[in-house]
Parts: sequence; C-alpha cells; structure tokens
Amino acid sequence: MRVHVRTTHRRGHRRVVGALSAALLCTAGVTALPAAARTPAAAPGTASTSDTPAPRLPGGLAETPPMGFNNWNSTGCRAEFNEEMVKGIADLFVRKGLKDAGYQYVNLDDCWALPTRDGNGKLVPDPHRFPHGIKAVADYVHSKGLKFGIYTSAGIKTCNPAGFPGGLGHETSDAQQFADWGVDYLKYDNCNNLGVDAKQRYRTMRDALKATGRPIVYSICEWGENKPWEWASDVGHLWRTTGDISDSWASMLAIAKQNLPLAPHAGPGHWNDPDMLEVGNGGMTDTEYRSHFSLWSMMAAPLLIGSDLRKATPETFAILSNKDVIAVDQDALGEPATVLASDSGRWTLVRQLAGGDRAVALFNETDQPRRISTTAGDAGLPAAAGYRLRDLWQHRDTHTTGTVSATVPAHGTVVYRVSADPRWAGYPPAVETGLDHTPLIEDGTAADLRSTVRNLGGTPATQLTVAFKAPRGWHVEAASPATSRALPGGKTLTTRWKITAPAGTSPGAYELPLTARYRSPRGERISTTLPGTAHVVVPPASGTSYAAELPWLTADNGWGPVERNTSVGEREAGDGRPISVGGTGFAHGLGTHAASAVTFYTGGRCQAFHARAGIDDEAGDRGSVSFEVWADGKRVTRTATVTGAEAATDVSAALTGARTVRLVVTDAGDGIDYDHADWADATFSC
Repeated sequence: MRVHVRTTHRRGHRRVVGALSAALLCTAGVTALPAAARTPAAAPGTASTSDTPAPRLPGGLAETPPMGFNNWNSTGCRAEFNEEMVKGIADLFVRKGLKDAGYQYVNLDDCWALPTRDGNGKLVPDPHRFPHGIKAVADYVHSKGLKFGIYTSAGIKTCNPAGFPGGLGHETSDAQQFADWGVDYLKYDNCNNLGVDAKQRYRTMRDALKATGRPIVYSICEWGENKPWEWASDVGHLWRTTGDISDSWASMLAIAKQNLPLAPHAGPGHWNDPDMLEVGNGGMTDTEYRSHFSLWSMMAAPLLIGSDLRKATPETFAILSNKDVIAVDQDALGEPATVLASDSGRWTLVRQLAGGDRAVALFNETDQPRRISTTAGDAGLPAAAGYRLRDLWQHRDTHTTGTVSATVPAHGTVVYRVSADPRWAGYPPAVETGLDHTPLIEDGTAADLRSTVRNLGGTPATQLTVAFKAPRGWHVEAASPATSRALPGGKTLTTRWKITAPAGTSPGAYELPLTARYRSPRGERISTTLPGTAHVVVPPASGTSYAAELPWLTADNGWGPVERNTSVGEREAGDGRPISVGGTGFAHGLGTHAASAVTFYTGGRCQAFHARAGIDDEAGDRGSVSFEVWADGKRVTRTATVTGAEAATDVSAALTGARTVRLVVTDAGDGIDYDHADWADATFSC
C-alpha cells in the first residue's frame, strides 16, 4: 500500500521505517513497545532462534501465483472502502466470469480497523466501514466459492498516517484472530517496524499463522528492501520485489525491469511479487494495460486486480479475463520467463510451459512500432518442419516454419504460445503486418508511410489485400501495389502510402489501424490488424515558445502526470505547487517525476532548446536525477547528476533540423524516491 504525506515523500509512497519511525512515534506520544518486540538480540557468537529453520507453511498453497483483488489502488482509505463494496466485488467475480477465469481472493488492504485495540489487545474492525464485522464479510465471500484476504503490517502501526495497529508484538493473537474470522490470505506490510530485523519479524508471523492450523497464504510486503527472494522461500508464499507500483507506464516498466532478473528465485509455492495490477485505473492506455498484464503473466506474478470493478469498462474486463494469457501465468510448471533478448527497447521473453510448449512475449517499450523477431529454436523448441503459433490476444492459431515475429505497436506486447505440432500445415499461415513508423502529419500536407506484410508460414496467403482504416475525411492513397494474388511463404509485400489529414484537423493522436485480409490454402478468410496511430501536429511558431504552452506528442512520468507550470505534486493532475528550485521560483516550466520522457514535435523549424533544470524544493534536499535532451532519437545533451540540494542547472541543446525533441529525466541509477524534476523556464527557439 502507499500513503500520501508530502513531508516524507518517497516516489509517491511514504514509508515510515527504522530509526525514523521510532523518532516519529515517540513525538506522537508512543512510548511503549509490546514485549515481544522488545526481545533483545542474541549475543555475538550465540544462535538466534529467529535464524533457526522452521517448517514451511501448510503445503499445497499458492502452487500457482495467487489471483484475486485488492482495493488499495482504486479506493485507498476513502469512505467508499466498506463491506458493501467488498461484497459487491465478490458478486462481480461471479457475474463477470472472473471466478471462472481463475480469480479467487477478495482482499482488504489498510484502514479496515479502528486505530486502537480493545481491552484484550484484539483488533477491532471499523464499525462504520464493517458494521457486521470482518467474519461476516469473509463468510459472504466464502459463500460465493471465493477466498478472503486481509492486511496488516510487521510494525507497531500500519502504513496509513491514521496509525492503525500493526502486528509487531501481537503476532500470535492477530494470527488466531485472522484464522477465527476465516482469513485465507494475509498481506504483511513493512511500516513502523522500529528497525527490527526483517527476517525475524516475518518469520514470527509465519510461525503464528502456522500455529493456527488454518491454511493461510502469506504475502510478504517489505518492498524488496532486504532481498526476500534470497531468504523467504521457507517463510512466505510470495514476497514483494519492488516498491509500490503507480498507474503510469514509467512505473510499470521500471518495476517489470526490476522483477525480471529475479526469475530463478520463484516457483510453485514461492513467488516474486512486483505489486498489484493497475489495469483499468485510467493512467495507461489499453495497449499499455495489455502489456502490463502480459508481462506479469510471463513473470509468473500474482494477478491481484487493483481497479474498481464496479466502474470497469468492457475493455478492462476483456484484459483481466483473458484465459489464454492467464493460462501462462498459472502454468503448472511454475517457471517464470527469462529474457532471451533485449535491444534498444525491444524485448523477447520466453517461458517454458508444462508439456513442452513455450510462451514467447515480444514487448516494445519504445514510442514507435518496432519489429521484434526470434525463432522457435531460440525459444527452446526442437527442430520441426512447422510450428503452431497461437496469438494469445487475438485467440488465433496459425503456423510458422520457425520465425516468431511481429511488428509490435508502441508500448505494446504480442504473446504467442508456440508448439512443435505435426499438424502445423492444417493451420493458416501466419501473416505479420508492419509499419515503419508512426506518422506525424501537419494538417493539409501529405505524409509518407510504408507498410509490410510478411508470410511467416510454409503455405501461400492468397487474395491478399492491405488497407488502412482512416478517420472520416482523411485521404489515404497507395503509391505502390497493396494486393497480391498469392504471397508465398517467406515473402513480403511492401506498400508505400500517402496519408493526408484535412486542413483544420485538430492536433492530437488518431487511430490508423492497418489490416491485411487473405485466404489460407483451405479457403479460410482471415484478417489480421495492426493497431496504429497517426499524430496530427503543429510546429512551434517562429520565435521563442515556452514548452509548457506547446502540445506534446507523448508524456510518460514515473509518478503522477506531467504538469504544466507547476511541480509534479502527487498522484492526481493539477496537484502541484509553483515551480521552485534551489529557493528560486519560476513561473513557467514542466513538472515531471523520474523516470520521465516528454516528446514535442518541432518539424525541423527550431534551432535550440534551453531550460533551468533541477529537483523541486518540495522534495527538500533529497532526490537525484539526470536531465537529457534527445533530437530525432539521438541524445544531444546530458547533465551530470543533479540533487535536491543544488540550484537549477543550465540545459541547452542545438536542434537544427530535428523533427522531434524528447526531454528525458533519469533516476541517476539510485531509484526514483523524491525525484521531482522540473524543467524550469523550458523554451524552444524556432
């Protein structure tokens, strides 16, 4: 979970841990620590009982990654988090087919309890949120054939500033109370832990859960700070490997990159947890949410829905209930994907599946369509004349003679299930559609674009036609052949196009999908569509323009949205402050949060960029970033590491001839805590 308190900002997650928490709690009047938490450490040279191996929790739990729901990402601690909402989620699991798709757990996060225990030291459910108590809610969830989860922290308080009771020193009592209520899953957080050794804290609760005799999945949520993947396989069933996710492309991407290398540590009964799903919360596109869901499934991550299902769109339900992709996540072999290749933002992930198949994910983190290719042999499959290729998002079976490839949309992911199938010729040939770039179109002026259609199979694709679906009023003209009577296996049809948006078309992104239609040798009619986007753009006017006054093409941010003329503030749009760096205020600029990238169209008309860049004063003297300027995909300037203790630094770059300019903020290699990065007084000279 995450807590929002400006004075202790950490990448949007405010954690209170260790010595800092002790100081804060003492000032709040907390003077006594429960007896179990005051146990002295073992003397040097003596054995510590906390290091003595103990039996695992009951076997047979979490043999595949847990699937379910947690309310925090959508409701936080707001009043709408209550028993009616929780029961409603259970109803939706059944009514919307999520239970049939494999989702089991309906889990509460923080704020379900009162801030104080009762006279017997027991936890007390908030009577306003849960007037019938926690057991009644658990019973309702169980009546739907589902399982129930709850939350507390391995400290004396949970993470919310209201100070709800944590489990440190109360492990035996709390575990029994959870068991008596019918809890099936415990998320155990890491706030207000008073610096007590993490292994000791989490093992103590493990032993308390085991002593209840009730099978309870145990989720360790200490944010990867103590490398739990190295020691927790005999402690919990899953462990967080990263800090909290936020509903942004940059956050999701950074967390995936942190989690991927940890694949060797996960398997049946013990899973890497890169945090809950943000699918459907609104901060990413559906393409990006499909990538999010695909990557989590390839990594054998727990699939815990974090969106408000009462408000979810049909597209959100379609993503969350994709049984083909879920089958990869839930594969019985339990081997997470490994990175087969990674080059310039093009990723190939491979996961071995029970029965010998391979799941292959082609992931494009860039902001342009990219062709990503591998082979069945490189994915680990035996040599064969042909292979069955199942597209897990299109739910379509085709065949390939060995090439596994796709032109993947910007921020998109294509996932295939590949098998050596002796019946391969009975499937249609796999046809890959591709675009060489995302067109940038000035209204009334034709833009050039090139499409490709490749036959990856061993049989011809006949009666092939290629076409764009453009917005009403646009003009699309093929400048070279867009049809083929028969496209043999291994061959490519390349078509040049001219695309014109009518004069007066408003700037922005417009859908421009490319569809190839063909027949298989057996006469089946097949179509394959590549989602595409065209940007209608307006170059900056002659003279000097503030970046904050110009439209951007894309804007990715590590926490919250990019802001115009204010700091990035917090999670919501418009919640920043006037920009201030090193005690100097600035009326104009962009407020970002590492890792960040904001792209502008300059159309070859600008000569220079200039800004005063630094970490906003709202972060205090903390944080460290680097600022970069990229022109037409090439970095043209980069600052040294800038910290929160420094004044704004000058950033200047020559742009002559550049059509696009990207302003990038990196985390300087030490994570993104406190990295509120301002491009103050950012201007283009054109």
